[in-house]
Amino acid sequence: MGAKALRWGEGMRNIAIVEDEDDAASVLEDYIGQFSAETGQAFKVERFRDALTFLTDYQSKYAVVLMDIQMPGRDGMSAAVELRKSDKSVSVIFISNLIQYAQKGYEVNAVAYILKPVQYYDFALKFRKALDIYVLNEKQDFVLNTAEGLCRISTDKLVYVETMRHRLYYHTVDEVIERTGVLSQVEEELRKFGFLRCSQSYLVNPRFIVGVRGGEVRLGAETIPISRPRKKAFMEELANWYAGLEERK
Repeated sequence: MGAKALRWGEGMRNIAIVEDEDDAASVLEDYIGQFSAETGQAFKVERFRDALTFLTDYQSKYAVVLMDIQMPGRDGMSAAVELRKSDKSVSVIFISNLIQYAQKGYEVNAVAYILKPVQYYDFALKFRKALDIYVLNEKQDFVLNTAEGLCRISTDKLVYVETMRHRLYYHTVDEVIERTGVLSQVEEELRKFGFLRCSQSYLVNPRFIVGVRGGEVRLGAETIPISRPRKKAFMEELANWYAGLEERK
């Protein structure tokens, strides 16, 4: 999908470069500038010389992080693991001169891997992909305030929310995030994303529903109960959601 289709020009995107080598960072900055001139998209670029500085007081504001893997102190791969604890949506591109790290990138949901010395054609192709993915997910993001700090996640990866003993558990495709709160407030926040209440204890993402049988709804390999008082309303809301999905196709 091209830049025009995504209307990139509607806003400036923040880009982070985490690279200890000045020459390598300058090349990436120049390539971003060239990409900007070619596409008309504006970028605000911030360069960090090490992973620790990048992660300290991290804010979920970046569209793309260009992360060198081999750096003094904390390496880029472990930094990306830490990054994913607070930001599930940012597009990560790894930069390295060793191909052996490419496979590990999948463990932190990296968008791409670029070998040094970085060539512009390869950079532009993968940078565009990273932006496409971020833009497509951007409107599905929301922020959670957890005990570990703010955490941004995409509703495309949130399967269901459960409440138990005055705690909330956000079940994503990757992990379970715990926080305090009331499910009714979460329902109000997530209703705009299509989430449905199937009982007093569960709020489900209809995108992950694979079937409803009796008093249970199947979400992939998991099943959760539908309460008897909520079943009629839940089935009507689910039918309306499917109808709306067909209209949007």
